[in-house]
Amino acid sequence: MRNVKFYNIIFPLWMLMFLPPLIIITLIGNYAIDSLVILACFYAFKLKESGFNLKSFYKQNILKVWGFGFLADFIGALIIFGVNMLDGVFRLNWNFVNSINFNPYESILALLVIIVTIGISGFFIYFFNYRYVFNKIEDRRIRHKLALTLAIVTMPWTFLVPSKVLYN
Repeated sequence: MRNVKFYNIIFPLWMLMFLPPLIIITLIGNYAIDSLVILACFYAFKLKESGFNLKSFYKQNILKVWGFGFLADFIGALIIFGVNMLDGVFRLNWNFVNSINFNPYESILALLVIIVTIGISGFFIYFFNYRYVFNKIEDRRIRHKLALTLAIVTMPWTFLVPSKVLYN
């Protein structure tokens, strides 16, 4: 068993972020990015002038923003996984499925699927933040700005990174 090599265990880059121990790095990275966006939004949208305290605003919202953001990323990953599962049912073009997993820039259709998936994840980030995280903010414009900024900045853009950068 000493010299056993696994040459066929290559995952798409987007899938690696959900596997132990890399999920810990993903969670920490998401937390840091979400924190920076919340802090930037607090100052950019002048929430202090609306009566919010930075420390309490951050503490009340960061875990919910982080958790819902990760859930939205996971929903996107499930969509991509579902497309992979459809390959077994509908016998999709191998190049298309391979492009989705390893380099979406090799196929217009694969790139479109990835972009739509990122958009769906972004929609869920927006929805969760607008509806559940910032639901106590009565000013709908501020709530919309916060949710939209978080959605745009924290969408799972890593889905666009070709896995071949790791596997050359």
